[in-house]
Formats: sequence, C-alpha cells, structure tokens
Amino acid sequence: MVVRIRLARHGIKIRNRPFYNIVVANAKTPRDGKHIEKVGLYDPIPNELGIKNVELNTDRIKYWLNVGAWPSDTVARLLSKM
Repeated sequence: MVVRIRLARHGIKIRNRPFYNIVVANAKTPRDGKHIEKVGLYDPIPNELGIKNVELNTDRIKYWLNVGAWPSDTVARLLSKM
C-alpha cells in the first residue's frame, strides 16, 4: 500500500473560500475521500497582513516520512518552507 501526504479540500465553494487539510491517505483513495490521519491545515487565502496560515503537526509528519509516506508536490513545497 502506497501512502501519500496530500491536501484534502474543504471550505465554502459558493464564496470561493477554500481551505485544505493536510492528510495521510492511501494513494488510490479520492482527494476528499477517507484518510488515515490529519496532520495539518493550509489556508491559501492570506489574512489582512498578507500571511497564509499553515499549521503542521511536525512530529506526525516526520513519523510518516520515516515509514515511507510520499508527500505530494504541493505538500513537499509547503514542508520545504518550514
């Protein structure tokens, strides 16, 4: 079983206000389908100071990377900035 660390979209579609949970999931499940564990949150819309909100549970992300989980391209970019 290939495990990926990727984004799952949530939020309000009507107002174009997305936010994403950073989740650990089987690579064959749908983007918003069942996941193994939630390890973070990413809000791409900046606040009034121009800062995007990124919350990560670094201990759990390190654990999943050590056991062989592959981050998606977007999650790898977010992790490299931290």
